[in-house]
Amino acid sequence: MEQQNFNYQDNNVFIQEEGVVAKKFFANVFLWMFIALSISTFAAYSFGANESLMGYLISINPSTGKAGMSIFGYIAMFSPLALVLIMGAGFQRLSYSALLIVFVLFSLLLGISLSFILLSYTSSSVVTCFAAAAGIFGIMAFLGYTTEVDLSKFGPILLVGVAGLFIAGIINMFIQSEQFSLMMAFIGIAVFTALTAYDVQKIKRIGLGLEENGAQMGDTDSKKLAIMAALSLYLDFVNIFLYLLRIFGDRK
Repeated sequence: MEQQNFNYQDNNVFIQEEGVVAKKFFANVFLWMFIALSISTFAAYSFGANESLMGYLISINPSTGKAGMSIFGYIAMFSPLALVLIMGAGFQRLSYSALLIVFVLFSLLLGISLSFILLSYTSSSVVTCFAAAAGIFGIMAFLGYTTEVDLSKFGPILLVGVAGLFIAGIINMFIQSEQFSLMMAFIGIAVFTALTAYDVQKIKRIGLGLEENGAQMGDTDSKKLAIMAALSLYLDFVNIFLYLLRIFGDRK
Protein backbone atom coordinates (compact mmCIF):
# COMPACT_ATOMS: atom_id res chain seq x y z
CA MET A 1 0.00 0.00 0.00
CA GLU A 2 1.32 3.39 -0.94
CA GLN A 3 1.98 5.82 1.92
CA GLN A 4 -0.58 8.61 2.06
CA ASN A 5 0.63 12.21 2.33
CA PHE A 6 -1.31 13.85 5.18
CA ASN A 7 0.73 17.06 4.89
CA TYR A 8 -0.88 17.99 1.59
CA GLN A 9 -1.87 21.66 1.45
CA ASP A 10 -4.36 22.96 -1.08
CA ASN A 11 -2.86 25.98 -2.79
CA ASN A 12 -6.32 27.45 -3.36
CA VAL A 13 -7.01 27.38 0.36
CA PHE A 14 -3.70 29.12 1.03
CA ILE A 15 -4.49 31.87 -1.48
CA GLN A 16 -7.91 32.46 0.06
CA GLU A 17 -6.52 32.67 3.59
CA GLU A 18 -3.66 34.99 2.69
CA GLY A 19 -4.56 38.62 3.37
CA VAL A 20 -7.72 37.87 5.37
CA VAL A 21 -6.69 39.93 8.39
CA ALA A 22 -5.62 42.92 6.28
CA LYS A 23 -8.87 42.86 4.29
CA LYS A 24 -10.99 42.53 7.43
CA PHE A 25 -9.15 45.42 9.04
CA PHE A 26 -9.66 47.60 5.96
CA ALA A 27 -13.36 46.69 5.78
CA ASN A 28 -13.77 47.36 9.50
CA VAL A 29 -12.26 50.84 9.10
CA PHE A 30 -14.73 51.77 6.37
CA LEU A 31 -17.60 50.25 8.34
CA TRP A 32 -16.88 52.51 11.33
CA MET A 33 -16.44 55.50 9.03
CA PHE A 34 -19.86 54.80 7.49
CA ILE A 35 -21.43 54.44 10.94
CA ALA A 36 -19.90 57.75 12.05
CA LEU A 37 -21.15 59.53 8.92
CA SER A 38 -24.61 58.05 9.43
CA ILE A 39 -24.73 59.27 13.02
CA SER A 40 -23.56 62.74 12.02
CA THR A 41 -26.00 62.95 9.10
CA PHE A 42 -28.91 61.88 11.28
CA ALA A 43 -27.96 64.37 14.02
CA ALA A 44 -27.46 67.24 11.55
CA TYR A 45 -30.81 66.62 9.86
CA SER A 46 -32.69 66.09 13.14
CA PHE A 47 -31.53 69.39 14.60
CA GLY A 48 -31.54 71.35 11.34
CA ALA A 49 -35.10 70.35 10.45
CA ASN A 50 -36.58 70.64 13.94
CA GLU A 51 -37.02 74.12 15.40
CA SER A 52 -37.50 72.81 18.93
CA LEU A 53 -34.19 70.93 18.83
CA MET A 54 -32.45 73.87 17.20
CA GLY A 55 -33.71 75.95 20.10
CA TYR A 56 -31.20 74.12 22.31
CA LEU A 57 -28.38 75.44 20.12
CA ILE A 58 -29.61 79.00 19.67
CA SER A 59 -30.58 81.43 22.39
CA ILE A 60 -32.43 84.73 22.02
CA ASN A 61 -31.21 87.73 23.95
CA PRO A 62 -34.37 89.08 25.64
CA SER A 63 -33.10 92.66 25.73
CA THR A 64 -31.91 92.95 22.12
CA GLY A 65 -33.93 90.18 20.48
CA LYS A 66 -30.83 88.97 18.63
CA ALA A 67 -30.09 85.29 18.23
CA GLY A 68 -26.84 83.75 19.37
CA MET A 69 -25.42 80.37 20.30
CA SER A 70 -26.47 78.86 23.58
CA ILE A 71 -24.15 77.05 25.98
CA PHE A 72 -25.09 73.74 24.39
CA GLY A 73 -24.43 75.27 20.98
CA TYR A 74 -20.90 76.21 22.02
CA ILE A 75 -20.38 72.72 23.46
CA ALA A 76 -21.52 71.12 20.20
CA MET A 77 -19.30 73.47 18.21
CA PHE A 78 -16.01 73.09 20.11
CA SER A 79 -16.20 69.74 21.93
CA PRO A 80 -15.50 67.60 18.80
CA LEU A 81 -11.98 69.04 18.62
CA ALA A 82 -11.45 68.21 22.29
CA LEU A 83 -12.72 64.66 21.74
CA VAL A 84 -10.31 64.16 18.82
CA LEU A 85 -7.43 65.26 21.04
CA ILE A 86 -8.61 62.89 23.78
CA MET A 87 -8.72 59.98 21.34
CA GLY A 88 -5.26 60.75 20.02
CA ALA A 89 -3.59 61.39 23.36
CA GLY A 90 -5.40 58.61 25.22
CA PHE A 91 -5.12 55.88 22.60
CA GLN A 92 -2.86 53.70 24.74
CA ARG A 93 -4.67 54.35 28.03
CA LEU A 94 -8.29 54.16 26.87
CA SER A 95 -9.96 50.79 26.58
CA TYR A 96 -11.59 49.79 23.32
CA SER A 97 -15.05 50.40 24.80
CA ALA A 98 -14.10 53.86 26.06
CA LEU A 99 -12.49 54.78 22.73
CA LEU A 100 -15.60 53.63 20.88
CA ILE A 101 -17.87 55.69 23.14
CA VAL A 102 -15.76 58.81 22.56
CA PHE A 103 -15.80 58.13 18.80
CA VAL A 104 -19.60 57.81 18.71
CA LEU A 105 -20.00 60.90 20.91
CA PHE A 106 -17.69 62.83 18.60
CA SER A 107 -19.76 61.79 15.56
CA LEU A 108 -22.97 62.85 17.29
CA LEU A 109 -21.72 66.24 18.47
CA LEU A 110 -20.05 67.07 15.17
CA GLY A 111 -23.30 66.21 13.40
CA ILE A 112 -25.19 68.53 15.73
CA SER A 113 -22.71 71.34 15.04
CA LEU A 114 -23.11 70.75 11.29
CA SER A 115 -26.84 71.37 11.62
CA PHE A 116 -26.06 75.09 11.42
CA ILE A 117 -25.16 74.45 7.78
CA LEU A 118 -28.76 73.60 6.99
CA LEU A 119 -29.70 77.07 8.22
CA SER A 120 -27.19 78.77 5.91
CA TYR A 121 -27.29 76.71 2.70
CA THR A 122 -30.11 75.35 0.57
CA SER A 123 -30.92 71.65 0.89
CA SER A 124 -30.18 71.01 -2.79
CA SER A 125 -26.67 72.47 -2.56
CA VAL A 126 -25.98 70.48 0.61
CA VAL A 127 -27.00 67.23 -1.10
CA THR A 128 -25.06 68.10 -4.27
CA CYS A 129 -21.86 68.94 -2.40
CA PHE A 130 -22.23 65.83 -0.24
CA ALA A 131 -22.52 63.66 -3.36
CA ALA A 132 -19.54 65.42 -4.95
CA ALA A 133 -17.49 64.88 -1.79
CA ALA A 134 -18.43 61.19 -1.83
CA GLY A 135 -17.29 60.92 -5.45
CA ILE A 136 -13.97 62.66 -4.81
CA PHE A 137 -13.38 60.61 -1.67
CA GLY A 138 -14.17 57.35 -3.46
CA ILE A 139 -11.82 58.08 -6.34
CA MET A 140 -8.94 59.07 -4.08
CA ALA A 141 -9.53 56.10 -1.77
CA PHE A 142 -9.31 53.78 -4.78
CA LEU A 143 -6.12 55.46 -5.98
CA GLY A 144 -4.59 55.31 -2.51
CA TYR A 145 -5.37 51.60 -2.21
CA THR A 146 -4.15 50.56 -5.67
CA THR A 147 -1.20 52.86 -6.38
CA GLU A 148 2.32 51.50 -6.16
CA VAL A 149 3.72 54.98 -5.48
CA ASP A 150 4.89 55.50 -1.90
CA LEU A 151 2.75 58.35 -0.58
CA SER A 152 4.35 58.42 2.87
CA LYS A 153 6.87 61.06 1.75
CA PHE A 154 3.98 63.49 1.23
CA GLY A 155 2.70 63.03 4.79
CA PRO A 156 4.71 65.85 6.44
CA ILE A 157 3.76 68.27 3.65
CA LEU A 158 0.06 67.45 4.00
CA LEU A 159 0.17 67.77 7.79
CA VAL A 160 1.77 71.20 7.42
CA GLY A 161 -1.05 72.08 5.05
CA VAL A 162 -3.67 70.99 7.58
CA ALA A 163 -1.97 73.01 10.32
CA GLY A 164 -1.80 76.02 8.01
CA LEU A 165 -5.51 75.77 7.21
CA PHE A 166 -6.32 75.59 10.93
CA ILE A 167 -4.25 78.69 11.71
CA ALA A 168 -5.64 80.54 8.69
CA GLY A 169 -9.17 79.68 9.81
CA ILE A 170 -8.55 81.21 13.23
CA ILE A 171 -7.10 84.35 11.62
CA ASN A 172 -10.09 84.66 9.30
CA MET A 173 -12.44 84.56 12.30
CA PHE A 174 -11.11 88.03 13.12
CA ILE A 175 -10.61 89.56 9.67
CA GLN A 176 -13.81 88.05 8.15
CA SER A 177 -12.48 88.13 4.57
CA GLU A 178 -14.70 86.36 2.04
CA GLN A 179 -11.92 86.22 -0.57
CA PHE A 180 -9.47 84.76 1.96
CA SER A 181 -12.08 82.18 2.97
CA LEU A 182 -12.62 81.20 -0.66
CA MET A 183 -8.88 80.81 -1.25
CA MET A 184 -8.64 78.63 1.86
CA ALA A 185 -11.47 76.46 0.53
CA PHE A 186 -9.63 75.69 -2.73
CA ILE A 187 -6.44 74.89 -0.82
CA GLY A 188 -8.43 72.80 1.67
CA ILE A 189 -9.97 70.66 -1.06
CA ALA A 190 -6.51 70.00 -2.55
CA VAL A 191 -5.01 69.13 0.84
CA PHE A 192 -7.75 66.79 2.05
CA THR A 193 -8.18 65.17 -1.35
CA ALA A 194 -4.49 64.23 -1.33
CA LEU A 195 -4.72 63.30 2.35
CA THR A 196 -7.48 60.80 1.56
CA ALA A 197 -5.20 58.82 -0.75
CA TYR A 198 -2.36 59.09 1.79
CA ASP A 199 -4.51 57.87 4.68
CA VAL A 200 -5.98 54.96 2.70
CA GLN A 201 -2.52 53.74 1.72
CA LYS A 202 -1.37 54.08 5.33
CA ILE A 203 -4.39 52.11 6.55
CA LYS A 204 -3.69 49.39 3.99
CA ARG A 205 -0.12 49.12 5.27
CA ILE A 206 -1.30 48.97 8.88
CA GLY A 207 -3.56 46.06 7.97
CA LEU A 208 -0.69 44.24 6.23
CA GLY A 209 1.53 44.92 9.23
CA LEU A 210 -1.05 43.44 11.58
CA GLU A 211 -1.18 40.32 9.43
CA GLU A 212 2.59 39.96 9.34
CA ASN A 213 2.67 40.20 13.14
CA GLY A 214 0.03 37.51 13.49
CA ALA A 215 -2.66 39.84 14.87
CA GLN A 216 -6.35 39.04 14.64
CA MET A 217 -9.26 41.42 14.13
CA GLY A 218 -10.57 40.41 17.54
CA ASP A 219 -7.47 41.82 19.23
CA THR A 220 -8.05 44.98 21.24
CA ASP A 221 -5.22 46.88 19.56
CA SER A 222 -6.51 45.98 16.09
CA LYS A 223 -10.01 47.18 16.95
CA LYS A 224 -8.70 50.41 18.45
CA LEU A 225 -6.53 51.04 15.39
CA ALA A 226 -9.59 50.55 13.19
CA ILE A 227 -11.47 53.23 15.14
CA MET A 228 -8.62 55.74 14.83
CA ALA A 229 -8.22 54.98 11.12
CA ALA A 230 -11.96 55.48 10.61
CA LEU A 231 -11.67 58.83 12.39
CA SER A 232 -8.95 59.95 9.94
CA LEU A 233 -11.04 59.04 6.89
CA TYR A 234 -14.14 60.59 8.43
CA LEU A 235 -12.33 63.90 8.93
CA ASP A 236 -10.99 63.79 5.36
CA PHE A 237 -14.49 63.33 3.96
CA VAL A 238 -16.15 65.97 6.14
CA ASN A 239 -13.51 68.57 5.32
CA ILE A 240 -13.81 67.93 1.57
CA PHE A 241 -17.59 68.33 1.91
CA LEU A 242 -17.38 71.56 3.91
CA TYR A 243 -14.86 73.16 1.56
CA LEU A 244 -16.94 72.21 -1.47
CA LEU A 245 -19.97 73.71 0.22
CA ARG A 246 -18.08 76.92 0.94
CA ILE A 247 -17.23 77.28 -2.77
CA PHE A 248 -20.31 75.95 -4.56
CA GLY A 249 -23.05 76.06 -1.91
CA ASP A 250 -26.06 78.32 -2.47
CA ARG A 251 -26.89 80.33 0.62
CA LYS A 252 -30.49 80.85 1.68
